Order: sequence, then structure tokens, then C-alpha cells
Amino acid sequence: MGSAGLEEYVDVAVVGAGHAGCEAALACARLGLETVLFTMSVESIAMMPCNPHIGGSSKGHLVREIDALGGEMARCIDHTFLQSRMLNRSKGPAVHSLRAQADKAAYSSRMRRTLERQEHLQIRMQEVTDIVTDDENNLTGVRTISGTLWHCRAAVLCTGTYLNAVCIYGDVCVPTGPNAMQAADHLTDSLRGHGIDIHRFKTGTPARIDGKTIDYTRMTRQDGDVPVIPFSFETDPSEVQIEQVPVYLTHTNEETHRILRENLDRSPLFSGKITGTGPRYCPSIEDKVVRFSDKQSHQVFVEPQGRDTDEMYIDGMSSSMPEDVQVRMYRTVPGLEHARIVKMAYAIEYDCINALQLKENFEFRHIPGLFSAGQFNGSSGYEEAAAQGLYAGINAAMKILGKDSLRIDRSEGYIGVLVDDLITKENHEPYRMMTSRAEYRLLLRQDNADLRLTEKGYRAGLIDEDRYKRFLKKKELIRAEIERVNSIVIGAGEEAGIYLKQAGSTPLLGSATLAELIRRPELDYRKLAPLDPDRPSLPDDVQEEVNIEIKYEGYIKRQKKQVEQFRKTENMRIPDSLDYDTVPSLRNEARQKLKDIRPSSIGQASRIMGVNPADISVLLIYLKGYHT
Repeated sequence: MGSAGLEEYVDVAVVGAGHAGCEAALACARLGLETVLFTMSVESIAMMPCNPHIGGSSKGHLVREIDALGGEMARCIDHTFLQSRMLNRSKGPAVHSLRAQADKAAYSSRMRRTLERQEHLQIRMQEVTDIVTDDENNLTGVRTISGTLWHCRAAVLCTGTYLNAVCIYGDVCVPTGPNAMQAADHLTDSLRGHGIDIHRFKTGTPARIDGKTIDYTRMTRQDGDVPVIPFSFETDPSEVQIEQVPVYLTHTNEETHRILRENLDRSPLFSGKITGTGPRYCPSIEDKVVRFSDKQSHQVFVEPQGRDTDEMYIDGMSSSMPEDVQVRMYRTVPGLEHARIVKMAYAIEYDCINALQLKENFEFRHIPGLFSAGQFNGSSGYEEAAAQGLYAGINAAMKILGKDSLRIDRSEGYIGVLVDDLITKENHEPYRMMTSRAEYRLLLRQDNADLRLTEKGYRAGLIDEDRYKRFLKKKELIRAEIERVNSIVIGAGEEAGIYLKQAGSTPLLGSATLAELIRRPELDYRKLAPLDPDRPSLPDDVQEEVNIEIKYEGYIKRQKKQVEQFRKTENMRIPDSLDYDTVPSLRNEARQKLKDIRPSSIGQASRIMGVNPADISVLLIYLKGYHT
């Protein structure tokens, strides 16, 4: 054995220091547990190997929820962004999503500093090759390539896209992780040896272009929002009003598509060289040309990678085409006619798990003490990974501390939707969060993530007393102002009539409450300030909540009633010890799915593919007798 049988002792081992691993390690250490974070290279800590942005549609919700629970991603991007925009402003508040262009190097550097300064946390640059269990299959430690045994009470696997990773473009096939980082080639065998089901997925990334060779005058400039809205509820808005860096929009064209179509036989994606399943919602440009053959162009966003580099990211044109095809196709795009490629686009294949093997707390069913998070769970995206890392880290800590697991259901957060989808649905491709996956999205807005989840973060121990008191004060301000606004009556006087007419609204014939006026489509809380002279001075975020809660009151009440119905089935818990073979009249497919997934509630069981309403009825009847 290497290292002369060296042994180390910690509470938690986190394997992988990407976005999931960083959140998992910080959560465990902040809860007072001695934690080691393993990484193939310290240069890969919180690395952004693909797109240079955080947030976006539905993903911005996840970042806000991570912050509300006490995670780090929101704070990190608030101090390292290049540009910030609120997406979907023309739509309702349920789909408003904050998105920030990131300085990749600065983001990684800041997260690394945060990890290094965190008490109870050590970083170790070494490959983990084995998980170690006792005779009853309980996790007892992990072993590194040097032979060192790290005894631990829990471990969180956050291996991202590194396990048996292979980067491919054209005929080039290199066994490396993302950004040419060293792949992890040994852990998969150990996992398989412990009965873990492994899948093979793929993702991809576009080329990086030398910004000095781009003609930006041929593109449409897109600037950030002023003022900037921070991601973290704890960030002072005055701290993020910085000079922003523009993004540019251009498009592919028929010539781009012709080059791609004529070379499809050289694409690893279509030749069979790539066998892993890729994300349907983030296809390569060659895949887009085939799947959307009627479209004459596709959007391409040219995004900065950082303040101290000329390297630009060509969002919308990921590819695994050969080098000569890539050069030709990129140069057909307006503004990129003389572009020089700094780094070729490539696809990456990697090992991940079938997340149906996990319990609701992200612990492996048959290996107590072993948790899993991030792209290793078959998902995609920095934000999805970070959310899972925080969730798994908290639950690993709760297990060690002898406390109840953190539980977030589908009506409480996008994190709840993410977790539930991963552990109940058979994902045959990398899972991506979308607002359409959340049934109760009017309640799960990004603006109220703190109101929904800060209490849970406080109970878990990641929200300190000062922040919790500020949170309670905000809640009270919102409650009191909504009550006041509902009590203020505006008469049909001349002054009110003139103002309403100027605001494009119909003058009053009689009296109306201020709340009734806010509900008019053309009016809102802020616009009605001149008719409300006694209005208290309130923070912007409180005003926003008051406006949304009043304006959408009817819709919110309706969705809350739907949640009440949802909770009835979620609260019908299924004993973990239930023997489904003793349940009569269950169809064989449903019986097998229920045995494999072991849902924790009737609600969760009803969302499993292959379990129909008749099966649920049979289960309900059986459980009624089971509990009596």
C-alpha cells in the first residue's frame, strides 16, 4: 500500500471541488464538522468550464434559494460579475430571472479563498479511487490514489464530469476532464463494485475566440441593467453598481448550416464515436441544424470570459466537429469572419449515476453515509450542481449530528422540484431546471426565495442570528404594509382623478382601496405613491413584495389552495420498511418501480413513471390497514 498505510480522520469527505463540492464542503464545515475537500487540481476549484454566466431562466431562482439557505454561490457572483440583467421583465414575476455574466477566473479565485479561510475545512489535491464500507455496507471512509485511507462518517460524491472523462472533437479523442484537466479514472470501478449503477452522459462546449479578431460593429450590443440587482439577499445593492461589460448578439446563417450539413459524416455525434447521451435542451450547433432544419439562423451570443482576458465565449455554437470544419463554420458568422480560435469546441463524455438510487436526502439507499450531488447525479448546469451540493452537504451533516434531514418539497422551492425530479423520474439525458417543471411557480418566485427558505436555513444552522433577525423584520414590514394598503381608501376627488388619468388609468367613480388600485394592470405600488402621502419609507425589496402580493393576490390564493391538496398526499408517509410484495393487486411494473425507488410519500409515489392512479388507490387502501 502507498503512503505506508497512512490514515487520516475527518467527519466528512467531499469528493470534487466544482460548484456542488464547494457548497457541500462549506455547509459541512460551517456546521462545525471536520471536512476534507478533494480535488484533482486546486486550479479547478469552482471552475466554469463551459458558459461564463450564473443564473438565467429558472437557474436564477436556484441561486437565490441557495443564498436563502446559507450557501455561497450568490455572494460569490455578486462580487465577480461582469454584467447583470433581469430576464423576462415583460412577463409575470413568476418567470423573472436574474442572470450575471461571470469573470470566470475571479469567480473561481474568490470561491477558493472562501474555502481556504473556512474553519474546519481542508483542501487536498488528490484523486479518490475507492469508497470503503464495513461488513454491513455502511460507508467508513475513502481511499486516495496514494493509498491513504481517510476515515469519515459521511462522504459526498461531487465528481462532475471528471469520471473516465474523454474530450472529443473530430478524430481527436483525449482522456482528459474539462479544460484539459486530469480525468479521474479509478473511482468508477470502486462504485460499480459497491453495486452503484453507472450511466454515460455527454455535454459540450463551444470554441473560445480571440476578442481582438472579432468585428463587434457587425453585431448587436447588449448592455446590463442599471441599477444592478444583486443575487444575494445579504449584498448591499450599492456595492454592485459597477461599470459593466457588454455582450454581443449575432446569428448563424445558411452558409453556416451548409458547411455543417456537408460534414455531418465527420461529426462524432453522428458517426457513433460519441455514445453518451447529451442534454436535449442545450444541443450542439450540428444537432440544431439537423433537428431544426426549417430554421435559417440561430442566435449566437458572444460573451466575455473575464476583465483581464480577450478570450470570448461563443454561446449557442457548441460543437464536436473537426478543427477545419469549426474554423470554416465560425467564420461564416457576422463579426467572426476573421476570428482566431483560442480553444476548439469539444464534447465531453463522463460517468454519472442513475439518481433513482438515492433517497430523498441524496443518500444512497444501500450505502448509508454515502451522499451524491451535482452532475454526477445526471444533471447539468452550475446552478443545479450548487443547489444539490448544498442540499447533500446539509443532509450529510444532519445525519452525523443526529438531526432530521433537510426536506424541501415541490411547493417550497425549485430545489425541491430538482430533488424530486431526480429521485423519481428516469432521466435518460442530463437534467436541466426549467420554470415549466415547477407546478407552483407563482409561489416559487426568485424575489421571495428568502421568505420561503431562510427559516429552513436557520433551523439547519447555516443562517446566523443577525441575518435571521433581519429576515424576521423584513417579513413584519411586508405584513404590516399589506395590511395598511388594504385599509387606505382613496376617494373620487379631483386630485386623484387627475393623477389616475395622467397614469393612463380610469378615474374613480366612487372610493376604492389603495390595494384595489394596485391591482389595475397599468398601476402598481410605486406609481401610486403620490396618492399615499403617509406611506412609510421602505426598502426596495419590501416594496416589491408588497406590490406582487397585492397585485397577484387572487392567483396566489388559488395556487395556495392547490398546494393544500398537494400537501395532503405529501404528508401521507410510506414506511421505509414497507414490503411491496405483500401489497395485493399492484401491477408488476408499479411493484418493481416502488421497490426500486422506495418513495417516502404517496405524493412522491404518484410521480414515479410506471405508477398509475389505480396503483396509488391500491396502495392507499393497503396503507390504511397497515397503520391500523
